[in-house]
Amino acid sequence: MRAALDVFSTNGYRGSTVDQIALTAGMSKANVLYYFKKKEDIYAAVLARTLTVWLDPLESLDPDGDPIEELWKYARQKLHLSRDAPYASRLFANEILQGAPVIRPFLDNELKTLVDAKCAIIQAWIDDGKLIPVSPLHLIFLIWSTTQHYADFDPQIQALNDQSQEDLYTDAERTLKMILMRGLTP
Repeated sequence: MRAALDVFSTNGYRGSTVDQIALTAGMSKANVLYYFKKKEDIYAAVLARTLTVWLDPLESLDPDGDPIEELWKYARQKLHLSRDAPYASRLFANEILQGAPVIRPFLDNELKTLVDAKCAIIQAWIDDGKLIPVSPLHLIFLIWSTTQHYADFDPQIQALNDQSQEDLYTDAERTLKMILMRGLTP
């Protein structure tokens, strides 16, 4: 799966082959095709795994927790995923840029249901005066775009940044935390 993630995130779906995946995995093509019948199956499995890992932090948003802390915990986890699993973010971005041909049903159903539920939690926090009045959906989009930028636009980040990778993410985490915590506090 790791080899397939590397190949798909680098070359996109159309530019990737089972031969490339097998070579990257150090396996024969026949061995790869023993586990997956075709390239589409490999791609779907890699996307499914990526989405599971990505959505776990959002699913854990606790309606009974402190709203600022819960949102910060979620944003921090997303930032760490961008740092630790950048290929997954790039794979997802490529899929979206292609019009989401494989994951469109997931976006329209499971993801929409989850995001609607989390928006309702955020709206309840706003209604209770625990957060400033903002659009819950756009707040989630803001967290996604801010955190995933570090993975999806890594060449740009590297060109503009003189810090080590560790310092970059430490600084990004500190900045994001300050903006979210201060910006959302009533």
